[in-house]
Amino acid sequence: MSNELAIKQWLKENRARGARFLQLLVQENSTRGNESSAQAIIIEKCRQLGLSLDIWEIGGDGLMQHPVYCCDRKSFGGNPNVVAVLKGSGGGKSIILNGHIDVVPVGDERNWKHDPFSGQIECGKLYGRGATDMKGGTVALLMAIESLIATGIKLKGDVIYQSVIEEESGGAGTLAAVLRGYTADGAIIPEPTNMKIFPKQQGSMWFRIKVKGRAAHGGTRYEGVSAIEKALIVIDSLQRLEKERNRKIVDPLFDKVPIPIPINIGKINSGEWPSSVPDVAVIEGRMGVAPDETITAAQQEMTNCLLELNEQDAWFQENPLQIEWFGGRWLPGNLNSDHPLMQTLSECFADIKGVDPIIEASPWGTDGGILSNVGDTPVVVFGPGVTETAHDANEHIVLEEMFLASEIIALTLLKWCVVCEENTAKEDQ
Repeated sequence: MSNELAIKQWLKENRARGARFLQLLVQENSTRGNESSAQAIIIEKCRQLGLSLDIWEIGGDGLMQHPVYCCDRKSFGGNPNVVAVLKGSGGGKSIILNGHIDVVPVGDERNWKHDPFSGQIECGKLYGRGATDMKGGTVALLMAIESLIATGIKLKGDVIYQSVIEEESGGAGTLAAVLRGYTADGAIIPEPTNMKIFPKQQGSMWFRIKVKGRAAHGGTRYEGVSAIEKALIVIDSLQRLEKERNRKIVDPLFDKVPIPIPINIGKINSGEWPSSVPDVAVIEGRMGVAPDETITAAQQEMTNCLLELNEQDAWFQENPLQIEWFGGRWLPGNLNSDHPLMQTLSECFADIKGVDPIIEASPWGTDGGILSNVGDTPVVVFGPGVTETAHDANEHIVLEEMFLASEIIALTLLKWCVVCEENTAKEDQ
């Protein structure tokens, strides 16, 4: 039996086991600071597979002093990173399979059709927080690895599976893995791409702008300066900046993305009393970063925008706008579409699906920017999942896509890492 056929057969026969494993992961609430129970399931699975395990609590290795580190979490105790290695015989290319175990909060549970951590399966879809972002992708990775082991296929290159924490708040887990020495000839991150392939990823960062006003009684508001009204001027200017920045994006991979690098206003705080003129407003948001742009360059563009307002507006001349970069930050990723990893993954996609893949740029950030910029590891983002529900109520994944992704990734491992000579899958599997 050929290696490819053996893998397809094993994956087909073990779909129910894969769905059950995803249920177990989704049923564990692995929101920030609570990743340990889900990681325990990952660890036990990797032990069963006989993989070489590295389990550690992040925070050492100069992590917090690294210039890319960006996290407001004070301690990572009790919530480890996990790396499991399927060692190759040597002479082949290595690959990192990177997945994050942390999930975002569930929000208002009344908006959910099922309990957010039920793992309920209905009409071929599995529901629950993290199902699509990205525990479904994680299961696809582990099923791909297990298919190799179960069929007795040996590879030349190392397969380095990573289950990291802290992706949703800036990537500290992946950065810790890079600083621990985990790099490779290529990497796949199975974020929910709707089965599209993303060689380029938008970066992003959070900002906070403080707008000063002058307090007064609401009845004589003309004696004060409303920080809210001044904040509206700032927002208008940021919207113009967004348009200017996006006019520069000519990469065809962004053609179907309405706003390739958005500037999103996510939060505004101002005022304490309806009858008072507010004396301060705080604007918080997210700024997108182009794949070929640096974080520093993007920050400078927004800073220049605010400096221009400070010069043009008489009030801002005396009360300058203040900007702070805080919280989450994701480095952009930029891989050429003709990179060998892209070619290999695309060929395997076409072999399984019978059509060429859709290749686009990612509309959001991933840990890929850390792997590529800090770890010098080429990254492709590809995985199953419904992007639109990733952080929404009723998050779910189509199980058929997860199984197809596991096949595509397994075949990619065969071709990328190279099968050992005279190695044929066991007939009885």
